[in-house]
Amino acid sequence: MAFTDDLLEASEIIRSAESVTIISHIDADGIASEAILKEAIEREKTPCESVFLRQLEPLMMKWVPKDDSLKLFVDLGAGQQNLIEEHGLSYDEVLILDHHIGQPAKIEYRQVNCLPYGITKLSAAGIAYLVAREMNDANRDLAKLAVVGNVGDMMAREGCGLIGPAREIALDGVEAGNVMAISHDLNCYGLSTRPVHICLSYSDDPVLPGISNNPNGAQIFLERLGIRLRDPEGQWRVWEDLSPEERRTIASALVEQLVAHGESVDRLFGESYIFPDEARKSPLRNASEYATLLNACGRWTRPAIGSAVCRGDRGLVYQQAEEMLRHHRSVIRELFQYIIRTGVTRTENFQWIHTQDQFPDTIVGIGAGMALSKLDRRLPIMVFCTLPDDPDVVKVSMRTVDRVVRSGIDLQAALCEASALVGGAGGGHAIAAGAYIPAGTEETFVRRIDEILACQSAQGTKNS
Repeated sequence: MAFTDDLLEASEIIRSAESVTIISHIDADGIASEAILKEAIEREKTPCESVFLRQLEPLMMKWVPKDDSLKLFVDLGAGQQNLIEEHGLSYDEVLILDHHIGQPAKIEYRQVNCLPYGITKLSAAGIAYLVAREMNDANRDLAKLAVVGNVGDMMAREGCGLIGPAREIALDGVEAGNVMAISHDLNCYGLSTRPVHICLSYSDDPVLPGISNNPNGAQIFLERLGIRLRDPEGQWRVWEDLSPEERRTIASALVEQLVAHGESVDRLFGESYIFPDEARKSPLRNASEYATLLNACGRWTRPAIGSAVCRGDRGLVYQQAEEMLRHHRSVIRELFQYIIRTGVTRTENFQWIHTQDQFPDTIVGIGAGMALSKLDRRLPIMVFCTLPDDPDVVKVSMRTVDRVVRSGIDLQAALCEASALVGGAGGGHAIAAGAYIPAGTEETFVRRIDEILACQSAQGTKNS
């Protein structure tokens, strides 16, 4: 069967169900996926409930109902079919929409997964949208949420923009009128909300000499170019406020800055995704910042609030989401400072730190990614933390950058192999992955990860 056949079959399964329970992940991709499917299903007048899970693992299966509804697993399930089977769910009760590597099981449940078709840059929200579009062409307005999920799950990061089916989805949003795809835009986070000099100072891909991690340097750089930093009302201007001519002036100067320091300009520009139906300077204005807000809701155990925002709530619920976003950023900043202040332990092939119970397990991966901007970016970073509700389990989060992935490093493969060795389980992507391992096995785990990354690096060198 072709991928399109799988999408059509899934849409027919959902449309024929008398009721549906969506079981989804709590990150931006999972929340966007759930919102797309819930909206599409309710438009069909089908009763629908949702369950959000931090991870599909034995302790969490109790939240998956054993009723007559279709169990629609999204952004999880492909690699946990054995758990679904052990939970007592039959073949006809389950449909999986996922983009993670599958694991064999006695019951091969019905699923849509892009990986067997060689599509690696499509998130679960993208698959959810394609299924929703098959259900009813009027669901094209939901492409906007798929863009958020795709960008939030880093599908745009490697190529500085969405590619393949993910970009076709973005163009559906353009056609629907609620997405603007801006080509050759600045490849930087915060284009819609951060003051321009702050936005530039946070750039870490590429690192801008004299500007990255240096707000004062960024401000001086812009002032020398004659760029007004504030508007007539005295408010800080954001990138989106600038005229095309001002943007070109800054872009040209940044190119000169990188070239003068012998740095590549390949990643300076990319395609950004703006939502014209959202308020200017709102966290919902562009895809990357929208995804951060959804992540904040999920990481602080309120994914249903993120879902409500996705489905149009801009009242009290949205205010709660904004408050979680502010808290989210504050705690991540504290984690970032803790990692830099405490320092990391280096092995031959990566660097790591154990935060114990200092920070919530839901944000350590984000903090790890941020810390790389101040650490040796040639080495992946691993962060351990303990779980407050299960002291026998340690969470592992690893992050790296695109250049390292292109050299042959695959964090998902490394964590899966090493965690299995110590009696745990892992998953994720080549650039960002996680695992849960038994407490007390960290030393063995570190050694094994170092060995695996050494082999990957050697193989990558051999193939280059």
